[in-house]
Amino acid sequence: MTIAILAHDSRKELALQFCTAYSGILSRNTVIATGTTGRMLAQATGLPVHCYLSGKLGGIQQISARVACDEVDLVLFFRDPLKAETGSSSEQNLLRLCDMHSVPISTNIATAEVLLRGLDQGDLDYREGIHPDIVEPLPVHRAVC
Repeated sequence: MTIAILAHDSRKELALQFCTAYSGILSRNTVIATGTTGRMLAQATGLPVHCYLSGKLGGIQQISARVACDEVDLVLFFRDPLKAETGSSSEQNLLRLCDMHSVPISTNIATAEVLLRGLDQGDLDYREGIHPDIVEPLPVHRAVC
């Protein structure tokens, strides 16, 4: 499974503590993250993390694109509900794409814990059949993710 991790600046420490506590589950999956969060996560836990750009520099959009291409199975987004940017269009787009593609997303630590425990118990195994297999080149007129 591919797990995307994002965190607002004021929630990065919480995200690191959470990911350290659940590093056993995370280590059995592919972890992707926005730039700063990913680097901090890799350093704190020793987990391999594929880092995209920093969220403010386009990392949220990059992860959103992966969601749109059905390449992400779970999103852990440690949001600060009091932050002015919480309603930003890129964040709203990520939430919308997760809804459209039925990708479980948490926006707080309580839901993140429920999702990771469910993942560990096999409750998200249905996601394994969702990833597209590209067998032959797509025609030029179609978008490729």
